[in-house]
Amino acid sequence: MLAKLSPWHGQKYFLDRMSLGDLTVAFFTHYSILVYLGLAALSAGYAVATATDWTRPALAALTVVILYPFVEYALHRWVLHARWLYKNPWTAKVWKRLHYDHHQNPHDLSVLFGALYTTLPPIVLLTSPVGWSIGGAPAAALAIAAGCLIFAGYEFCHCVQHLPFTPRNAWLREIKKHHLAHHFHSERGNYGITLDLVDRILGTGYASPRAVPRSATTHNLGYDEAERERYPWVAELSASDDEYAVLRTRRAT
Repeated sequence: MLAKLSPWHGQKYFLDRMSLGDLTVAFFTHYSILVYLGLAALSAGYAVATATDWTRPALAALTVVILYPFVEYALHRWVLHARWLYKNPWTAKVWKRLHYDHHQNPHDLSVLFGALYTTLPPIVLLTSPVGWSIGGAPAAALAIAAGCLIFAGYEFCHCVQHLPFTPRNAWLREIKKHHLAHHFHSERGNYGITLDLVDRILGTGYASPRAVPRSATTHNLGYDEAERERYPWVAELSASDDEYAVLRTRRAT
């Protein structure tokens, strides 16, 4: 019953046809965002109930904030844009859901949000050891809370970058420009989505499309016809039965 009351029930949202108000409603009613916010509240509540000294939990949360741009960059560049994920039948579905679908349909909000099975494990597994090493269970809990809030903020920032409006904030305008170039000019750079810090450090950022050649693989991420023949799992998941009936028959024989 509650699911039917959600604005997401039976709806598809496309960011290029939405206003900021539309996005705000869709964002705060999406199940994944509600889970991140709920887990953040529970984790922070646990930290409040168990911490005897706030220095270490606060330091853990601050450490997560500092490390986040580097983690975001590394996962985006060396995991989401790596080709090993689609070459393995066990990880092809994950890669498709995590990034291929988004580059195929950059404005489709339903595939812009990460699926919980692909996002919650990294959030918990990356933040909790950091917190635990600094201050035990209370610090680990606050580190998880920080990770959930940061990732929810990342999701909103990412949505705004695909929304058809120009942000007033100079930082948002700049990263929006860089991210759209990543999608529509060359995906071989501008890996930072909330910050371009690591792109600047490693020399992978470009401020203008004129600075780098146009890429032919911005939409398919290198998963072209030849790759589909060799590694058909994403193609089978993506396409209609009619289009890939021959491909499935070949595999069966």
